[in-house]
Amino acid sequence: MHNAHDFLLALAMVLCVAAVTSVVFQRLRQPVVLGYIIAGLIIGPHVPIPLVADAAIVHTLSELGVILLMFSLGLEFSLRKLVQVGPTAGLTAVIQCSLMIWLGFVVGRAFGWTPLESIFTGAIIAISSTTIIAKAFDEQNIHGKLREIVVGVLIVEDLIAILLMATLTAISTGAGLSAGQLTLTVGRLALFLAGLIGIGLLVIPRTVRAIHRLQRPETLLVASVGICFAIALLAQSFGYSVALGAFLAGSLVAESGKEKDVEHLVQPVRDVFAAIFFVSVGMIIDPALIAQHWVAVLVLTVVVILGKLVGVGLGVFLTGSGTRTAIQSGMSLAQIGEFSFIIAGLGLSLNATGQFIYPIAVAVSAITTLTTPFLIRASGPVANLVDRKLPKPLQTFAALYGSWVEELRSAPPRQTAGAKIRRKIRLLLLDAALLAAIIIGTSVRLDRMAAAVESWIGLDAPVARMLVIGLASALAAPFCVGVVQVARALGTLLAETAFPAAEGRLDRAAAPRRALVVTLQLASVLIVGAPLVAVTQPFLPGVLGAAVLLVLLVVLSVAFWRSATNLQGHVRAGSQVIVAALAAQSHQDKSEAHHGKDLKTVHAILPGLGEPTPVRLETSSPAVGRTLAELNLRGMTGATVLAIRRGEEQVVVPTANEMLRAGDVLALAGTHEAIDAARAVLDGSPPPEQAAPA
Repeated sequence: MHNAHDFLLALAMVLCVAAVTSVVFQRLRQPVVLGYIIAGLIIGPHVPIPLVADAAIVHTLSELGVILLMFSLGLEFSLRKLVQVGPTAGLTAVIQCSLMIWLGFVVGRAFGWTPLESIFTGAIIAISSTTIIAKAFDEQNIHGKLREIVVGVLIVEDLIAILLMATLTAISTGAGLSAGQLTLTVGRLALFLAGLIGIGLLVIPRTVRAIHRLQRPETLLVASVGICFAIALLAQSFGYSVALGAFLAGSLVAESGKEKDVEHLVQPVRDVFAAIFFVSVGMIIDPALIAQHWVAVLVLTVVVILGKLVGVGLGVFLTGSGTRTAIQSGMSLAQIGEFSFIIAGLGLSLNATGQFIYPIAVAVSAITTLTTPFLIRASGPVANLVDRKLPKPLQTFAALYGSWVEELRSAPPRQTAGAKIRRKIRLLLLDAALLAAIIIGTSVRLDRMAAAVESWIGLDAPVARMLVIGLASALAAPFCVGVVQVARALGTLLAETAFPAAEGRLDRAAAPRRALVVTLQLASVLIVGAPLVAVTQPFLPGVLGAAVLLVLLVVLSVAFWRSATNLQGHVRAGSQVIVAALAAQSHQDKSEAHHGKDLKTVHAILPGLGEPTPVRLETSSPAVGRTLAELNLRGMTGATVLAIRRGEEQVVVPTANEMLRAGDVLALAGTHEAIDAARAVLDGSPPPEQAAPA
């Protein structure tokens, strides 16, 4: 036990050094988080500076920082808001975690680590740090859709981490992991979440409102923090993380409607203990160990940053959030943190990994913690650069795809179509599960099956093994083909929901529907194939599973490119109709309202262009006298300019060098959110809830 003097000494050491370094970093215009980490390095045991704090005490205090940060994050995200971002967050987290687990395994095997160490490595780099991102977002004042998506992905990742820990424990102890055990683990987690949320919704919001009516801020603060720690402790007692419990506590308190008052009261306490958390991260950085394993640390750091950028970016884009948000989300999540330490520590405690894994995890976490603020700050310019460098067909597709997903989500529900879609999803998951069972079963029982074939037929051992592998491949092939076919059928059903086929006349929605079908097929194959590759990689030689998935994705990408190219012609035809509609209206009424009514007819005639929205440039608009490239409207907002009406002139599918003039009427396409942001830019007002600095 530590006495009061040791506790006070450690706390004073941490806060004083952190205060000095944070002031220095603020003067240097650098993220304060970096100052805290440097403070931890200074007072840690690994640097020869005569300022050393008790690491155990600091670690205990840092746990409070994690809990309070997660509680504050939960206050911002009520359960309703989490449900809204659920599909985007869930699919993105599955793709990203699967990709990172596979990459971690491949890197581990490349360094000669054991299969079990390689699996642990994949799990370590799969989970991003909620604490680090929350602090970085607060420092850079990032709110809106980007924050909602990133936090949603982080919460799903925490749930995946819990399942990973249960799976790794079962594998490491030699008990194996049956389907029944995995189902039981998932069921226990779902039951815990359902019970906590169900009871919490009945009790906590009413309790908070009753306490708020007392008009005593200190009572509200004490009660709210008490609820936070009680639910965090409850989660820990059930074998889950205190961070998950604290986040759920914040979400439940937010349902009271008094979250702003609670957040204001908790913020000073949270900031103090959050600083201690980042100091504790700095204290465990050992420069000597980093130097010893610098190659592995460097490779895994690059894998984390690039892998998460690709995995998260793909997931966010495919769920309809646009190129800019996708890239910003990927760069925001490019780090690992507290769960990585827990998983690395689990490997040590189970004797499943060597002593070197933990310091490597700490080093990668420390480096990516340092790079995270810079990556978030650079995400806006990088998104703009990517948008400018994309080929024209992809630029057009990226701008319209979000509006298609929006139409798909807002399409009126049809019972028959819904039943067919659910059936296709079940078939897709069943094919993937059977495919995984065949691969894993054949790998585990290969020697026994080869020996049986050898004794029955009298073949040589190598020939018997090849025969068993050939039979297993033949058995697996129909399921592999089934995944692709069912994915296409599912994509067709969803695309026809957004763009119903025309009956008995020219099908003007054919081009956008074809592009949407291929994109949804590609997304379905990726969502199913990435976890499948991650699960089966330890049982396959080399990168066979990944190679098969890559071939499928390349074939689908070729089809996607063709459909995107065809879409360009559809957009050009639509732009000509739009400028004709604007010209017809220009002689009658120049108001945006009348233009908008006429463009709704265009939307009905040529589906797939979203809802073209007219915006007139006034003389005071900051866009006047600038080219579209200089304005970078699509890169900043996600909306694209389909056509321009300029007096008696018309500009169809304007190029980036088109100069804007006062009186121009721009026909914008994109999601409602993108068009609102574009209108704000053209009017000269700040975009609503700007996601990140551009």
